[in-house]
Amino acid sequence: MKLYYSDTLNPRKVCALARHLASPVEFIRVELGKGEHLTPAFRAMNPNAKVPVLVDGDLVLWESNAIMCHLAEKAGSDLWPRDARRIDVMRWLMWDATEFAPLASVFYFEHIIKPRFGIGEPDAAETDKATPGFQRYAKVLDAHLKGRRYLLGDALSIADFAVAITLPYAEKTGLPVQAFPEIRRWHAQLNELPAWREPFPALQAAEAA
Repeated sequence: MKLYYSDTLNPRKVCALARHLASPVEFIRVELGKGEHLTPAFRAMNPNAKVPVLVDGDLVLWESNAIMCHLAEKAGSDLWPRDARRIDVMRWLMWDATEFAPLASVFYFEHIIKPRFGIGEPDAAETDKATPGFQRYAKVLDAHLKGRRYLLGDALSIADFAVAITLPYAEKTGLPVQAFPEIRRWHAQLNELPAWREPFPALQAAEAA
């Protein structure tokens, strides 16, 4: 399997999961700053011109949550459950994609993507606009996590990898999580996973060189 990624938000969760599962994937970094995701060869894999992309034999799969499902299922991992909990995982994946992530990612875009790619200064008006909505959904998440180790109770799942993906950048982006102790406690537990802390193998290798 080949996993095309960059060290950005959605690829992070897929890389973290692949490393956590010790999936037999070849990590291939796509240089977004050089426009490698816009080439005809890459668009042939993903017409959306976005990372991540997983190539597994004849299967070419894009969308980070779908890739996580595939990796977990291929590994025979209960992180993508085979019982009734699968519906609960789907609930959290969809809630994250439609409610939580769009608001949390505003902070990531303004404070990390803009400076990195030279597309302007962070716009406080944008993060101010996103803050009430983020706090609304963070309150929902915080209440759900009370009394639960992970989103599905005691069992880690791909839903945790998806919903928590902006939290490693909370301090740098000013993501307002201070008022949500259960979210902070939950993320501290995820930080106990080596793959969550350091999901990008290529970057690790570069830094060690």
